Amino acid sequence: MSLIYIVATVIAVALCGYLCVALLKPEWFE
Repeated sequence: MSLIYIVATVIAVALCGYLCVALLKPEWFE
């Protein structure tokens, strides 16, 4: 069961990082 929490945490952190980069550095995605 803890594996699900680890996977969910990794996905949440990756998503937050992606959103931060997309908001701060939109030119990187052009």
